[in-house]
Amino acid sequence: MKLTALFTTAFALLAPAAWAQDFGGDYMVAGTNLDGSPYEGTATITVLTETTCQIDWTTGDTTSTGVCMRYGPAFSAAYILGDQIGLVIYQIMEDGTLDGRWTITGLEGFGTEVLSPM
Repeated sequence: MKLTALFTTAFALLAPAAWAQDFGGDYMVAGTNLDGSPYEGTATITVLTETTCQIDWTTGDTTSTGVCMRYGPAFSAAYILGDQIGLVIYQIMEDGTLDGRWTITGLEGFGTEVLSPM
């Protein structure tokens, strides 16, 4: 019984590090802008700590950087795009893709974005 409790505790403590390693890497980006027009590009997620990461997007001539983290089945990032602040919330899918909705401060509506592991 004590051995089972020890393994359970050890797994719980190591799980955050495991998810962080699983999410680090390069992704293909496919999304829609606030007006519904499509865009494509790439994103790179760099693990910084057991709970945080940095995400860098390149879509066309546009680049942006954000801070990200996972909480249960959600993966979110706050970012700067030009002089605006944005937020994206992704649902983590079983195949490793991140299915998201994003917005920018002060603008109406939301865009969509899917990150697919490369």
